Amino acid sequence: MGLYRSIARPLLFGLDAERAHELTLGALGLAGRLRFLRGTLRRSFVYADLALETEVAGIKFPNPVGLAAGFDKDCRLSNVLPDLGFGFVELGTVTPRAQPGNPKPRLFRIRESEAVLNRMGFNNHGAKEAAANLKAAGRCRVPLGLNLGVNKDTPGERAHKDYSESLDALRGLADYFVVNVSSPNTGGLRLLQSRINLERILTEVRSHNAERKPVFVKLAPDLEVEHLVELIPLILEEAQGLIVSNTTISREGVPERWATEPGGLSGAPVRERSTKLISEAYRMSGGRFPIIGVGGIFSAEDAWRKISAGASLVEVYTGLVYRGPGLVREINEGLAKLLRQNNFKSIAEAVGRNHPEVARK
Repeated sequence: MGLYRSIARPLLFGLDAERAHELTLGALGLAGRLRFLRGTLRRSFVYADLALETEVAGIKFPNPVGLAAGFDKDCRLSNVLPDLGFGFVELGTVTPRAQPGNPKPRLFRIRESEAVLNRMGFNNHGAKEAAANLKAAGRCRVPLGLNLGVNKDTPGERAHKDYSESLDALRGLADYFVVNVSSPNTGGLRLLQSRINLERILTEVRSHNAERKPVFVKLAPDLEVEHLVELIPLILEEAQGLIVSNTTISREGVPERWATEPGGLSGAPVRERSTKLISEAYRMSGGRFPIIGVGGIFSAEDAWRKISAGASLVEVYTGLVYRGPGLVREINEGLAKLLRQNNFKSIAEAVGRNHPEVARK
């Protein structure tokens, strides 16, 4: 990570955040077309350890560290992202129809807080183009998740149809799907976290999920515990797991000048908020479904805390912005070391270690 911090990061941070992101996507796209570069990436970033292998929702993962949705919205890089050491990748968010997203500027770094604020608004080229990109890339070498969202102009009463329409277009191309009802950047989307709306969506998705691929629900970190109590029984019945969490609308942990800036906050300020929600969800569910933990993971210790709280897998994104691509290997190496220090033979044994009362059930 030294070269990234001393050379690449200063150059990228000298650019507008979205422009830097586009250049990164372009560089990875080029690497994906050059076999020798992909080999170099693998040698640099892939770390293998049998103790890190795990099975979640019937899917086998080479390690528990994945890429969070939002990085590759149009599913263009599924061939090269595994070469960065990820145990799985989650792409999107994909909507049925193409849409430009919100006006620019819409992506901001908050350096002093190691945070990112975004109001992208599900900008993507639509489910059909995402499907074409995935087919052209061939089968992903690690488990692939696809994050599904709603078009901005879709009426609330038709939101459930957007999820099934995208699923139909992407059928056969993912190992799991994610129902994203928690982005703060699409008007009314978080209202879909209500039990009645979420039940309608999950019922619709199930009726179109002929292959019975696992379905995860992505929740907001701002969800009240009382609301979570209502949702847990539904998710146990209609889905296969949770992703905790999306970005937050809280401005705790960032300078006051960002207080009125719209968008969702990710990175270090959401770290404890998401870990607490993971812990609550694991406890309430009795550990009966897997949780993917995301939010403020910058080190192996951050990942370990989420796993200990109840996450079976973890995802990173903002941490990559500040630490660089070497972060994935660093986390995996650190997790393997922590497993040995705690006398665990596998990552699965560490899941929910903070809840011995659940483990005994």
